[in-house]
Amino acid sequence: MFDVAVIGGGVVGAMVLRELSRYKLNICLLEAEDDVCMGQSKANSGIVHAGFDAAEGTNKARFNVLGNRMMKAVCKELGVKYKNNGSLVVAFNAEQVETLKALKRRGEANGVEGLEILGKEELLALEPNVSDNAVGALFARTGGIVCPYNLTIAAIGNAMDNGADLKRNFKVVKVEKINAHYKVFSENGECVETRLVINSAGINSGEISKLAGDNYAVHARRGEYILLDKTAGNLTNATLFFTPTKMGKGILVSPTVDGNLILGPTAEEIVGNDTDTTAEGLAAITDKASEMIKNVPFGETITSFSGVRAYNDKHDFIIEESKNNKGFIELIGIESPGLTAAPAIGKYVVEELVAKRLKLEEKTDFNPYRKPDYFFGELSSEEKNEIIKRDGSYGKIVCRCEKITEGEIISAIRENPKAASLDAVKRRTRAGMGRCQGGFCQPYIVEILARELGKELTEITKCGAGSEILEGKTK
Repeated sequence: MFDVAVIGGGVVGAMVLRELSRYKLNICLLEAEDDVCMGQSKANSGIVHAGFDAAEGTNKARFNVLGNRMMKAVCKELGVKYKNNGSLVVAFNAEQVETLKALKRRGEANGVEGLEILGKEELLALEPNVSDNAVGALFARTGGIVCPYNLTIAAIGNAMDNGADLKRNFKVVKVEKINAHYKVFSENGECVETRLVINSAGINSGEISKLAGDNYAVHARRGEYILLDKTAGNLTNATLFFTPTKMGKGILVSPTVDGNLILGPTAEEIVGNDTDTTAEGLAAITDKASEMIKNVPFGETITSFSGVRAYNDKHDFIIEESKNNKGFIELIGIESPGLTAAPAIGKYVVEELVAKRLKLEEKTDFNPYRKPDYFFGELSSEEKNEIIKRDGSYGKIVCRCEKITEGEIISAIRENPKAASLDAVKRRTRAGMGRCQGGFCQPYIVEILARELGKELTEITKCGAGSEILEGKTK
């Protein structure tokens, strides 16, 4: 019997699980896919928002600002890259400047510190590549960037290191209330019994809520992105936003913590979870990015992708216990700025909602720290050589573009949550994320996975069952 079962291995579920692991509880995470971080948490902008967008008094505003203040310390504990690069909302006419002033007032009401309206000269001094048509900007000093999938994986790994259980390929299809606890069933017939359930299933959270007798409408909005090589990563220092509209924050131009340049997202209402990219969507990104920045080197594009984000009719985070079933906690419509808000949401859910149903006793041996996955690349030559003397696998470069070693890939396969596919290795190590997008390193990673997992080469997948890389030998 578990004390708490968290449904959904995205960043919010990850942060809830990590907070739960601080206490003497038997906890688990139920993930429908072959790996964690397979939904909207893996395909977003990675922006740590300052908190001026959401209306005053909303959950979005509250948890955005709190999460922003927590993010630097959380990333340090989890060994995740974080950069306080600031953000700029750029105006291109006098009407938009008035919108910036309204955003500044809203942000200050929300508790955001360090907001400032910049004129054209001040803006160009900070960002010389911004379009000459820009007339000013709102500067948010507390804005930042983070790797969303590294943050999610690290939080879940840290929770597992502190005793949490992870059940993959557990697609929840049925929930039964049995006296004072729940039975949660997967489509494969597996059953988990637990005292509390936390629904953090992202785009599927509406369907999960129905299993508990609730009826939250959850809708889908697809956002497409273009990612440029690291040669374009210094085109801007801050994250650049257009002045927002009713459809959202719009296309952004931002560096990533790994040195690339990301452009997007679009905003398209869809049904389901379609993550295809479209010619129309990518063309819209190139057009808007060219309006923001001079001479964008689109020839340096290395990939494009899309993510689907969930939202509800209230356009605010729903964080509450089910009205129909005590001990069933609903986290619905956690759209942007959900990544930023996640640490604060995790803390609130445990300390305010779980604590009403379970007695919480802190562990004396809880360890909040996790070794960075990127540690080897940041060592000096002398330090690298010392590690190679102890473990020769760190002396073999597998991914030439990102300079990822065999030792790092082996570590990703062995540490929590263990990588078991090509994409899982990629998210943990960046092997395959460089300019050639895995063209060189993929066969070597397949061999390493097969060897480490004790599987045949034909059993290794890109991203779970049905995506096998090889069918058989040709000679």
